[in-house]
Amino acid sequence: MKAGSKFLNAVSAFALSASVVTSGAGVLVLASALSAEAAVIRSVQVRGAQRTGDAAVRSNLTIRPGVNFSNGDIDESVRKLYATGYFSDVKIAVSGSTLVVTVNENQLVNQVVFNGNRKITDDKLEQAVQTQPLSPYSQNTINSDIERIRQAYSAIGRSDVQVTTQTAPVGQGRVNLAFVINEGDRTKIADITFTGNKAYGEGRLKAVILTKESGPLSFLTRKDIYSDAKLRADEEALRQFYYNHGYPDFRVISSNAVLDEASNQYNITFTVEEGQRYEYGAVNVDSTIQGVSGADLQGLVQTRQGNTYDSREIQKSMEAISKRVAAAGYPFARVTPRGDRNMGNNTIGVSYVVDQGERAYVERIEVRGNTRTRDYVIRREFDFSEGDAFNQEMISRAKRRLEALGYFTTVNISTAQGSSPDRVVVVVDVEDQSTGSFGIGAGYSPGDNGNGLMLEASIEEKNFLGRGQYIRVAVGGGLDDSRTYNISFTEPYFLGYRLAAGFDLFKSQTSSNDYYKYEEQGVTLRVTAPITDNLATTFRYTYKQIKYKNDGAFGADSLPFTADDRLSYPYIDMINQEDFVSSSVSQTLTYNTLDSQTLPRDGIYATVTHEYAGLGGDSDFYKISGRARYFHTLSTEADLIGSLAVGAGHVVSTGDDLHVYDQFIIGGRQIRGFKNNGIGPRAVKSGSAQEGDGLGGTTYFTASAEVSMPMPAFPEDFGLRLAAFADAGTLYGNDVNMGTSTAQGTGMSWRASVGAGIMWASPFGNLRVDYAKPILKEDFDEVQEFRFSMANQF
Repeated sequence: MKAGSKFLNAVSAFALSASVVTSGAGVLVLASALSAEAAVIRSVQVRGAQRTGDAAVRSNLTIRPGVNFSNGDIDESVRKLYATGYFSDVKIAVSGSTLVVTVNENQLVNQVVFNGNRKITDDKLEQAVQTQPLSPYSQNTINSDIERIRQAYSAIGRSDVQVTTQTAPVGQGRVNLAFVINEGDRTKIADITFTGNKAYGEGRLKAVILTKESGPLSFLTRKDIYSDAKLRADEEALRQFYYNHGYPDFRVISSNAVLDEASNQYNITFTVEEGQRYEYGAVNVDSTIQGVSGADLQGLVQTRQGNTYDSREIQKSMEAISKRVAAAGYPFARVTPRGDRNMGNNTIGVSYVVDQGERAYVERIEVRGNTRTRDYVIRREFDFSEGDAFNQEMISRAKRRLEALGYFTTVNISTAQGSSPDRVVVVVDVEDQSTGSFGIGAGYSPGDNGNGLMLEASIEEKNFLGRGQYIRVAVGGGLDDSRTYNISFTEPYFLGYRLAAGFDLFKSQTSSNDYYKYEEQGVTLRVTAPITDNLATTFRYTYKQIKYKNDGAFGADSLPFTADDRLSYPYIDMINQEDFVSSSVSQTLTYNTLDSQTLPRDGIYATVTHEYAGLGGDSDFYKISGRARYFHTLSTEADLIGSLAVGAGHVVSTGDDLHVYDQFIIGGRQIRGFKNNGIGPRAVKSGSAQEGDGLGGTTYFTASAEVSMPMPAFPEDFGLRLAAFADAGTLYGNDVNMGTSTAQGTGMSWRASVGAGIMWASPFGNLRVDYAKPILKEDFDEVQEFRFSMANQF
């Protein structure tokens, strides 16, 4: 017994003398006698946890009384205690049957402040850092926060920002923490160069990419901010540009951005390999699905033999085929384009192979990166939801729709493996952009018939509160006491359906040259429904109240007019009545295949509207009108864009005579060089040769041709373009009761003008100035040679 007791006492003494020791970094050292076998303790003693509390320390230990533990358990306990961030030092020792845990607590952060920041607000920096009031003071966390602040400044173009910290003890183990920021100067992009490009010049390629060289207005556009993500997006933009213009072998070999720290400027170089330009060879559709004929699907193909290779046409063909096959009962069908390259004549034959595809379902749709736009605004652009069949072509269609919204600078959709092999996670990465705009329109009418300067200001938001709603408010006026007020609102998904419903409130007033003031106010209710991806229909109901008032031409007490007055002045009965009501319904078909809504280079935009008035009120007519404009790139290298436009309209009375406000009014918007309502029939006082007010007309035709190109001597990515145009049109016919007076210019007399314009995609928006000179006109027409318009993104 004594011998055994001495042996046990010796082991205990050895264990005590070789108890666990940790360094300042918390590295554990165990006695070799205990390293090979497990031990057991009866209790845990915590020392130094004054603020944290013993219970919090014990909860992070993997060692429990009465349970065997080893070196690995002690290591894990030390790591967990350090991971809490509350301790600067941790020591664990075994004393007899007691585990002693000694900790030194970190100080607590009492307050976090930011000094020296002007370009980024405190609120945004607080969201970026992880150190918060009442959190433990951790140097590792603070170092990470410094890097996060640097990244936030790099994102706004200030890569040379310097961030340091200062602390001030406030007692009771607490400190105030200050991030001291030296924002530095903006990091600019000095130069962007391309090597390996032969088909397209450097200026044309600079216009394709998102990153721009620094210039005098870069502090407004912010397009000269460098980021790795933006550089990757530029690579993809170059690929798509070449793929869409006949170069399927195009590659970006490298893209390098080198920061010159002395000048704080980047130099960016893209090295590319263009490959050969191809045209389409033979195009066919092969189907392996029983009951689905490739010949029946051939008509859906947009690629045509002999046309220049365009990846957009291939994608649209795949989507159209997939949609048709899915509608036939094969939701998992896969469409795969296969190319047959002929190096001899630079053609690519395309075979669209349709097969059953693998069964896969959408497990979930994950939206990331949207800081402003609501998730549901993005999700509703998909034709499927969680649990539906997965189809790759639907992904491409959703991506195109999201890009067309104009809410995002970038849209990327990828897929990931779900919880099982037949489950797919759809990941949507977007980056919000400004969707508000401020617009100014102006015109000037010189000469005796002119009314001087006219202005209109408007503000609009395409993504109101991130809900995808559209709202616009506009106010206008001129020196002739004319005034206009407009408010518009649109909900793009009314009642959860793809129906764009909205309303327009409007009010306007204008003065006659001769004897009346015209006031109009009302409301339009409308709803737009898509028919296909390119075709939509809009239904409207419009209610208007119209007032004509004596402008004093006949004296202050001239109303009511006498019978002699009615014989002397045209449509005087309207002035005598003063108040009118118009109630009408209309329907518009819109066909839109434009490749861009801001600067279209290819495509058609066409509308046809017919309207019926007579649902109560004083107007009874049927009116039909339409306009179509075709865009085509005449030279891709020179970025020369041509467009042709035609328009026409006709109105007939379905009751009594038409009123003046029922007839068409055209002018400077359709035929530049003339004032709005500056052409067409005009009233002439009985017994006078002096032309009077415009009456409008029952029929009109217009045509226009325009060519635009980048402004010579300016970098193409500056956004300045020069345009030359020619307009022509006619407005004739009159169905207004003129009494004994006459209407001048009711015949089909053509007007024409030629001119030039300057367009600028400026930091203030799309700005345009036109000068047009009428070359064919009537003596009584009203001319407006200069027109100015602007729409600003902010």
